[in-house]
Amino acid sequence: MQPSRPVPVRRTSRLPRGARRLQLLQAAQEVFVAQGFHAAAMDDIADRAGVSKPVLYQHFPGKRELYLALLEQQVTELTDRVREAMAGTEDNRQRVHGAVGAYFDFIDAEGGAFKLVFESDLRNDDDVRALADRGNRACVEAIAEVIAGDTGSSPEQAHLLASGLTGLAESSARWWLAQKGTVSRDDAVSLMSALAWRGISRFPRVEWVEGEPAAG
Repeated sequence: MQPSRPVPVRRTSRLPRGARRLQLLQAAQEVFVAQGFHAAAMDDIADRAGVSKPVLYQHFPGKRELYLALLEQQVTELTDRVREAMAGTEDNRQRVHGAVGAYFDFIDAEGGAFKLVFESDLRNDDDVRALADRGNRACVEAIAEVIAGDTGSSPEQAHLLASGLTGLAESSARWWLAQKGTVSRDDAVSLMSALAWRGISRFPRVEWVEGEPAAG
């Protein structure tokens, strides 16, 4: 009996370079999330994308570089969500709600890309750790800027408060995802943002009097 022939991979049509890169990143996300960095192979990613390995290597010189590009994409996505929450309203309670919601939505997004940011099996890599830390700092700084400007807290105090808020949002969103179905997304966000707001709202709001800040 002759051995069965492998099923040929259906190749995708030619795409503009930018579109091809996005397609490869999406395929890589699926493979890395499912298998982790160490178990994933460039062959798997090329097959998932429906391209040849040479095409994949035209865009990314290696698996690590591909992983870093994907991680940077996801870090930017989370940072943008948090910054939009801060800039989208002047109501600080809504800002807290929006910041918590940003983490819930990022972690609940289809595809599980949050695992690359928060549960990577490559966190001992200096560049991976630096990217993840940079994203965390950007989220903290976006929130700390608002806290400092509105309460008159020192930069150090504002960053500590912002770090507490992002930590609460991340850990509660990850717990909620594992228990999904027991509490709705909206109820979970409302509960956690109410918890955060009860603490942050007790800091005095800065009122501007004759051009000078004074605790109100």
